Formats: sequence, C-alpha cells, structure tokens
Amino acid sequence: MPLRLERIDWMPSPPLAPDDGPIDLGHLKRMTSGDPCLMREVLALFASQSGRLLEALAADLSGGVGLAHTLKGSARAIGAFAVADAAEAFEAAMQANEGPADAFAALKLAVGEARAAIDLLLKRS
Repeated sequence: MPLRLERIDWMPSPPLAPDDGPIDLGHLKRMTSGDPCLMREVLALFASQSGRLLEALAADLSGGVGLAHTLKGSARAIGAFAVADAAEAFEAAMQANEGPADAFAALKLAVGEARAAIDLLLKRS
C-alpha cells in the first residue's frame, strides 16, 4: 500500500522569547491599547524613573530590594523584560546577600540598553 502524503499549511509559532530588542513592542502596544501617545508617555516615564532608581541604588545598595522591585514591575509593564529579569536577579542577590555588586552591574547594563532603545523609539515617532 503506497504512503499518501498531504500538504499541511502550518502557521508560524510566535517566538519563545521576544526578539524586539530591549523593548517588546508587541507587549507595549497591548498594554497601551496601541495608542501612540500613551506609548510615548509610558516610555518617557520609564526612562526617567529607571534613571532615578539607578542613581538611588548607586548611592545606597542597602535599600535596593524595594527599589529593584519597583523597577521590575515598571519594566514588565512596558515590555523591558531584560530589565525586569536583571532587577529580579538583583533583588534576589540583595535578599540572599550574594554578590549584589555584580547583579547591580548587570541591572545597569540592561537599563542602559532599554533607555537607548527608548531614545531611538521616541526620536522615530
């Protein structure tokens, strides 16, 4: 009996991890209902807030758990998932008292990348 093959049209699966760079634009659009003015506003607020939070952390790492938690929530809201992950890692390092300086350096890098992406997005629109 011969094998009968049929063509099946497959739908592409979404990526397992966002590939939009430091900001997941699809997530941001969903969170802002696609409103470009609101997207600009929340991006600008995040850029400003993240800068202030990093300055506060740099001045005194001991109060970092609460600040990192705030940053983590804000980052997730706009789709800056690398920042959220780095903030969560910093928060865990602070709670466990294990290498907060290394975790802080990773957080600064993630925030810097997100802020650079935000600057580009705000200049484009």
